[in-house]
Amino acid sequence: MLAKTLLILTSLVILHVWDVVTLSLRSTGGTLMLGNLPYYVPATPYTTVSASGIGRLQNVNSLAPVTVVSVTARNGSTASLESTIGDFATDDVWNSGFLEGGGDRPKYHSGSISLLGSNQSSTIIPISTNGSSTIPNGPYFLSATGAIYQPYRLYSDFAGAFTQPLIPNSDGSYAALPAALPGIQSPAIGVPSRLYYTKTPSKPLAGVRLGVKDIYDVAGVKTSDGNRAVYGFYPPKTVNSVPVQRLIDAGAIIVGKMKTSQFANGELATADWVDYHSPFNPRGDGYQDPSSSSSGAGAGAGSYPWLDLTLGSDTGGSIRGPSQVQGLFGNRPTHGLVDLTGVMPLAPELDTAGFLCRDPAIWKAAGIALYADLPFYNSYPSTIQTIGFPTSATNEASTIILSFLAQLQAFLNAKTSPLNLTTSWTASRPASAPPTLLSLLNRTYPVLISKQQTRLVRDPFYAAYAAVHDGRKPFVDPSPLVRWAFGDSQPDSALAEAQTNKSIFMDWFNSNILRNDSRTCSDSLLLYSGGLNIQYRNLYNRPPTVPFGFSNSRISVFSEVPDVVVPVGQAAYESNITGHAEVLPVTVDILAARGCDGMLFNLVQDLTAAGILNATQTGQTIKGGEILLKRGMIGL
Repeated sequence: MLAKTLLILTSLVILHVWDVVTLSLRSTGGTLMLGNLPYYVPATPYTTVSASGIGRLQNVNSLAPVTVVSVTARNGSTASLESTIGDFATDDVWNSGFLEGGGDRPKYHSGSISLLGSNQSSTIIPISTNGSSTIPNGPYFLSATGAIYQPYRLYSDFAGAFTQPLIPNSDGSYAALPAALPGIQSPAIGVPSRLYYTKTPSKPLAGVRLGVKDIYDVAGVKTSDGNRAVYGFYPPKTVNSVPVQRLIDAGAIIVGKMKTSQFANGELATADWVDYHSPFNPRGDGYQDPSSSSSGAGAGAGSYPWLDLTLGSDTGGSIRGPSQVQGLFGNRPTHGLVDLTGVMPLAPELDTAGFLCRDPAIWKAAGIALYADLPFYNSYPSTIQTIGFPTSATNEASTIILSFLAQLQAFLNAKTSPLNLTTSWTASRPASAPPTLLSLLNRTYPVLISKQQTRLVRDPFYAAYAAVHDGRKPFVDPSPLVRWAFGDSQPDSALAEAQTNKSIFMDWFNSNILRNDSRTCSDSLLLYSGGLNIQYRNLYNRPPTVPFGFSNSRISVFSEVPDVVVPVGQAAYESNITGHAEVLPVTVDILAARGCDGMLFNLVQDLTAAGILNATQTGQTIKGGEILLKRGMIGL
């Protein structure tokens, strides 16, 4: 009887599984190799086509690599066709394998064509689409039934910059990329060909590959805020955050969500990151701290040439820090330029959305897309103020900083003077204000971020989590806990006091230091630099502390003015990791009056055109070079 019972149960289980498979089994696409490069082919075709001769293109895997080219009377000659395809070689998704198919020598056909084979031995087939008027140029895979697929080239996230790779769904939402590459803790990121996209005035970011910090909601996927419990507890988001939607509307292609230090609080790589491993800064010896909280955005932009733009956030320095240590163009914008609905808050009075980018042209285009109705001035201030700048070239970094200042001064035909903020405050502070800036602002930042985040994020999360986990608390990294505990120790009145102190400084600064100007937007520029940032990620540090104090990086935080990071060079240091001289980026921050972001974007473009600034490269240095981890390695 026992045997019969087991047999019946087994039969029922098999039947049950068969029923489920019958009802829900569906393809999620597949991976393949072409020309020694890995690709993901989605389950849903881009479109279907009709053409004679497609049946004979079928290979053993039922897919054939093809190159689609749209031809007209102007470019329809064989020479023009081959020239067009030759230009495809600059695309990182297309490779010559998409021309391997055998057949006859190319012949001219008008309309859209599919070209297979090499230039000497190819098959050209005129095609018509079913349900789509045109097929963009580029690489595809074609089935014998006429289904045509846009592949994604797969890259390894060897820097650990991403939380999850994404691909778009047909309904405008996103899903996790169901593909992988061999490697230890190196998920695959899929990118589509840039050949599919054409920039237009309404789509200035068409084809720009975008990584999104994992505090921004993306429809169809979960937001982690850098915390495993948050990721597991809350369902996928149903709508995009406002900043993400604006970038999508401008044509940006989201390729994944990127790591953030937990709840966007500052963390050091050595021990503060517990739930997730801190990304790797590619510069120098490869073991420098990537800074935070937009750590994944900075590491990814510094490591991956296939990633064009990253979206970060800056409350107290979370874009500017990673931009400085990885040698990127980065911006903390004027506060309030974009609605942050759908973005995890740290302190609404301070939170901003901005970018980390190697190419200042893409950086500016992204700014235009994100910050609606931003005025762009083409006249620039003729006064420069510096704060904390070196007074003499005592080392390589200070030499680079002073050289940039001299070039900027000559370019603007400007006068430069040092600013002593403490002296200025003493001379012109409001009568009722404290005598020193430190006494006004020492506690302002930690009170704002702790009081606001406990109210807006922690408390609702803890309550919801406890309700379904028998009163338990979720795990949280040490740094947020220290800050939240400080907020709990402060009376409710501390928040209003901190808000008042911030407003006092903002009104004073914007009336006395950086004033708006009708011709140049800002009556002057304010510059500061952190010099050469050396912060090894393998050195144990003290436990996290409450972020008291006031520094140059908090000027823009409290005054709400734009603060942009520009790479100006790189300087050598002796690495205790490699026992060798390596180089790290040197950057300068430029501040302008409130609302003058457009002027700063234009100024950076003009400085680049003049050769004073340069786009930076991925790799060990801002001028390129293989990342040390990758030298001699296969599969990265």
